Amino acid sequence: MSDDVIAFPGKRARTARRKAKSKSLCREGYHRWQVDKQSRFDTHSGKLITTRVCERCGIKKTTGD
Repeated sequence: MSDDVIAFPGKRARTARRKAKSKSLCREGYHRWQVDKQSRFDTHSGKLITTRVCERCGIKKTTGD
């Protein structure tokens, strides 16, 4: 009976699938933005600058408020 047992992929296969899914979301433009609180003030122009970083892929986006 033990020869008829089918081995299913473990936890590693599932996490790899999740990583690929999150990268494909960023590729399609669906980023998960979070505000970077370390660099918030631009002293050269004297404006408040908000820097956002994507949690998944690490791309930075800067907007002037």
